[in-house]
Amino acid sequence: MRRHSAVLAVFAVVLALPSIVAAEEPVDLAAVTRIRDEGLNRSQVMETARVLADEIGPRVTNSPGYRRAADWTRGRLAEWGLSNAHLEPFEFGRGWSFSACSLRLVKPDVVQLDALPKGFSPGTAGVLRGGVVRVAIEKDEDFEAYRGTLAGKIVLLAAPPEPEREEAERSARYTDEELAEIETFPVSDRRFDEFRRRLRREAGIGRKRAEFLAAEGALATIEASSREAALIRVGGNPVTRPGEKAGLPAVVLGQEQFGRIVRMLERKVDVELEVLVEATFHDDRTTADNVVAELAGSDRRDEVVMLGAHLDSWHAGTGATDNAAGVAVVMEAMRILKAIDAKPRRTVRVGLWAAEEQGLRGSRAYVAEHFASRPESDDPAQRDLPEWSQTGRKPLEFKPDWKKLSAYFNLDNGGGKIRGIHAQENASLRPIFAAWLEPLADLGATTVTLRRTGGTDHQSFDGVGLPGFQFVQDRLDYMTRTHHTQADTYERLHAADLKQAAVVMATFAYHAAMRDELLPRKPVPRDEPPAAGRERAGGTTPPSPGPRAETPPTARPSPRP
Repeated sequence: MRRHSAVLAVFAVVLALPSIVAAEEPVDLAAVTRIRDEGLNRSQVMETARVLADEIGPRVTNSPGYRRAADWTRGRLAEWGLSNAHLEPFEFGRGWSFSACSLRLVKPDVVQLDALPKGFSPGTAGVLRGGVVRVAIEKDEDFEAYRGTLAGKIVLLAAPPEPEREEAERSARYTDEELAEIETFPVSDRRFDEFRRRLRREAGIGRKRAEFLAAEGALATIEASSREAALIRVGGNPVTRPGEKAGLPAVVLGQEQFGRIVRMLERKVDVELEVLVEATFHDDRTTADNVVAELAGSDRRDEVVMLGAHLDSWHAGTGATDNAAGVAVVMEAMRILKAIDAKPRRTVRVGLWAAEEQGLRGSRAYVAEHFASRPESDDPAQRDLPEWSQTGRKPLEFKPDWKKLSAYFNLDNGGGKIRGIHAQENASLRPIFAAWLEPLADLGATTVTLRRTGGTDHQSFDGVGLPGFQFVQDRLDYMTRTHHTQADTYERLHAADLKQAAVVMATFAYHAAMRDELLPRKPVPRDEPPAAGRERAGGTTPPSPGPRAETPPTARPSPRP
């Protein structure tokens, strides 16, 4: 009986260890109280989001809209009393915007269709009319079948996905069970590996297909939206370099109308369309601007805590949930800290990034300039891929300030409130983040997961061995309705959610800036992703494991297996 009691006692101690460790992490409850009071009772977050979405509108990188947004946010941060508010340029390429898009079915019926141009595709120089053909080119062997058949044609590139007979839930918040599942670490992530392989494959064949269609004399291309219910989801072509061939005018059509055209073609019906796109390439300036401002620290002012979100958007809606919401939240977090007269030990810096939609290019340029960089691939096809998906990557090169960044916190998963944070496989951070979340539990932020997440600007930091994090956010209708669609407007934002997120962001920034030590780090990423079934070998040597290393790391090539 005593042995059984002893085992139970040991088991109880083991279960209590996370809370014991969390209790050792200092939490300034008085500061949290002031942050909550300012952020929940005197918030300006919705007004910031409104100006970005309504008055400025779409913010394609290096377009006039983006430049207005960069100037306005820099001025607003300075107006709030933040120091060193400025624009940091980096080489991007030309901008793009459009002013009109019209697609009409003119044979066998006359119907105005709902379509939007793909970003960075050229205009039509007037109305184009042509017969419609459907093309399926997925591999090199497919080209020959279409040679000599496409001149003067409007090309449908793919069939729409099968419609969901049972309508998917349009808007959702995480349940307790789902949050618990998120905290469970997946040992294998085959879906991510397959996504990376597919991205590489599609990038290669897409470039060849665009060149082939233009050479064959096709007039324009039409793609089906990846969203149903008449939602048009757009992205863009990676043709931002000055003088680079822009390919054919390209539009995205709603699934339902696209499907009608496909069914007529399958029945050998003669189909003709008229397309008009008025688009402009902005070649006057090839550098784009990140927006940076800070709240100066005190005894450790040379060390930095960063908050960030991407300022650019696509052009279907007004970029409200992607990502005026994130920009408004991180700006509001900085305003809160200034308003409560916070005196952080470390400097708290905000970065609003350009060109996230073109592969995190703004945040990657900032990280390369200030912290660490990986020389660009010699293969143009690799340069069009996100860095994490490239092969044959070159070794990292580090800057002295690499050792001075404590953390970067990012927000870019729509307008939902924060439910927790991804610790990016860094187990040392779980008790620290849990302690910071404890006084925010009543606001719904409770989850710390070791899972890594991707697709946002935190990857630019995490990819060079810096502590970079994206928060877990309620999904709402981000991936079902608003992401890159014409429904991404101010109406999809929720004031209570954005206020809560700003309070969480300010709390994390404040505590990271006040700790005695920098946040603990993971090992520096290896130079080369492992081949299938093979372990990594070699790698870049990081500095000594202590969080306050006195000398920057030295990059060296890793031996190849």
